[in-house]
Amino acid sequence: MNISSSAKKILNDGRLINHRNMWMNRLQNLFDNKPDEFNERNIIGIYGPGIWASSQTLQNPELWIKESLESLAETAENSYDENNFRPLCVECSILGVHFIDKIFGANVFYQDDQWYNHYLPTEVGELQKPNLDKCEVWQIAKRAAVEFVRQDVKLPLFGLPTIASALVTAVNLYGDQILMAMLAEPEAASRDLNIINETLVEIHNWYKGVLPTDQLHPVVAFERTQPPGYGQICGCTCQMISAETYEKLIAPLDDALLGCYPKGGMMHLCGAHAQHIPALRNMKNLKSIQINDRACMDLEQYYNGLRPDQIIYFMPYEDMSIEQALAITGGNRLVIQKPPQHTIRKDYKNVQ
Repeated sequence: MNISSSAKKILNDGRLINHRNMWMNRLQNLFDNKPDEFNERNIIGIYGPGIWASSQTLQNPELWIKESLESLAETAENSYDENNFRPLCVECSILGVHFIDKIFGANVFYQDDQWYNHYLPTEVGELQKPNLDKCEVWQIAKRAAVEFVRQDVKLPLFGLPTIASALVTAVNLYGDQILMAMLAEPEAASRDLNIINETLVEIHNWYKGVLPTDQLHPVVAFERTQPPGYGQICGCTCQMISAETYEKLIAPLDDALLGCYPKGGMMHLCGAHAQHIPALRNMKNLKSIQINDRACMDLEQYYNGLRPDQIIYFMPYEDMSIEQALAITGGNRLVIQKPPQHTIRKDYKNVQ
């Protein structure tokens, strides 16, 4: 079941691939603190066309890949933008943020346009490492990735399912029990967190062995795009714990998970996480943070508190505009997501 010859031709268009690679090189220069030949302030805006997973993905991942690639081919020419990076992406977002929860045996269900899960009935300290070979949803996810590779198209990125982080997964599986156990029964909590992290590493390593490096991208790849060779984790749940607890129990796991990738990677943050800035600064494999919603309000703390080589991906928020972000950062170490209709370059030149 191959895509049409016309779609395949478009999705292997050398001009569009070279244009995408040009933007990837500009991103890598930003990460490497090298000058940008196109833009003296080295500000990059990202928002590309992405096809999200649907219920059809679970039923027939091969058909979903085919139809997604056909749809991307129709809009591929829009990816050629001189002012903003608009990467094409197949986003394999199976079960939303509960993909890993399902792998660990949680009951995941869809309600009111959102995925949810029920907590596990087991106690903290009793978590069993899943047998991935017998896990149906993992086999479906693998089929989607294998089919993407089989279609042999070089332009689109493949966005992984949400592989989250050990803490996010543990809270999804146990609720407040894991938070209390981290204080009262740290050995039991640490045991389960390590089992989760080992499983996440195994899943990331499988994808790294199957997908081309320049097309493998973590979750929300069409607007959190990084250069090839970087990973990503979701750190959103760490707002629930103290700086001391995060640094002792979670940061080593997050850093190890990002260490799966040769260049390290990104952490997504969307809440009040500023108490963890010292720990984030010390994570050798953390190369960037991505902030949206409430996290944007702490942009100045992140900018001043992180290492000079840690990049900030910023999504404009109702109380933190692009103009404010540029005033705080001077445009340094900044990637702007979902830029408005005017280009980033026109925008920043109006900011004093």
